Amino acid sequence: MNASLHSSDAIVIGGGVVGGAIAYGLAKRGLSVTLLDEGDVAFRAARANFGLVWVHSKGPGFPAYQEWSQRSADLWGDFAAELTADSGVSPHHERRGGFHFTLGDEEFEARAQLLRRMHNQQPPGRYAARMVERSELERMLPNIRFGPRVSGASFSESDGQASPLHLLHGLMGACQARGVRLYGEHRASAITREPGGAFIVTAGPRRFAAPKLVLAAGNGNPPLAKMVGLEAPVRPQRGQVAVTERTERFFHHTGSGVRQLPEGTVILGSSEEEAGFDTSARSDVVGQIVHRNIQVMPDLARLRLVRFWAGLRVMTPDSFPVYNQSETHPGAFIATCHSGVTLAAAHANALAPQIIAGALSPEMAPFTARRFHVSKAA
Repeated sequence: MNASLHSSDAIVIGGGVVGGAIAYGLAKRGLSVTLLDEGDVAFRAARANFGLVWVHSKGPGFPAYQEWSQRSADLWGDFAAELTADSGVSPHHERRGGFHFTLGDEEFEARAQLLRRMHNQQPPGRYAARMVERSELERMLPNIRFGPRVSGASFSESDGQASPLHLLHGLMGACQARGVRLYGEHRASAITREPGGAFIVTAGPRRFAAPKLVLAAGNGNPPLAKMVGLEAPVRPQRGQVAVTERTERFFHHTGSGVRQLPEGTVILGSSEEEAGFDTSARSDVVGQIVHRNIQVMPDLARLRLVRFWAGLRVMTPDSFPVYNQSETHPGAFIATCHSGVTLAAAHANALAPQIIAGALSPEMAPFTARRFHVSKAA
């Protein structure tokens, strides 16, 4: 192999939560790993991530995603402990159950119908979410004063939360502790394959070689995927999030639009906007986010907003993940999803071993991008 190449067992393109988790999972199982990242100019999905480890509404009509999310949530406790031990940075994982609050009878009934569909697509006893009427909700959360329109909530004990910032920081530290070579400001621009079978990635001023390649660059995946016979049917979706000043801890659970960090700040979100690659934050959208959450918890109105921001999620046509190995370039994999925090534990401890083995397991077959071909034909 050419001495000018930087060689390793695997190259992961994309240094966000998805790529970081996969690189960490590969490295802790003994592979030498190169992690390439284009730097802070990247449209990082973690900037719009609300920090939920969320299960109870994941995968309606797609049982495989429901199972995958549940599996990751179940792995998260050990994953967080291992990550903290390797990096010295805690991802602040908590698993105390999650609520999706409803306003009015129509929202409550619509939510109940969703949960019935979720129950019906799983074996008996597997799906644990349930509806909670207002009277029970008030008993479960006695420290919270709910607005008059709150009709109840759905609740799942499987749900939790983590800090996207601390998770990303911890992943980078843990990767380096495990010997991963991290190259920032190295945007991958070309991928070829040499006669011996190794992939050659040109990134910035350097070239890198490895027999395994993982594309985990989020919204940057489409042009890279074409180079190795893969598909990346993704689009950006803008999400906005607001954070308040610190206050005494009153909410120890997880909420779909509101959660409180251990230090006391309250995170409010998040929007779903089809705005292309526009990352500008809009005060009117943030106003809608704040208004809804104040209807749920009126006492939030006394807190000052410290800041708000926007980021871009990575969305497929049906919103579910895509995992594939290339048929024309074996050894090249793609991993893309909008739930990088929820799925981080599964990416590190369930997906990474499959990449090492050189084949995705049968349980991953529903996640192929070929499912979109069927939809188009239909």
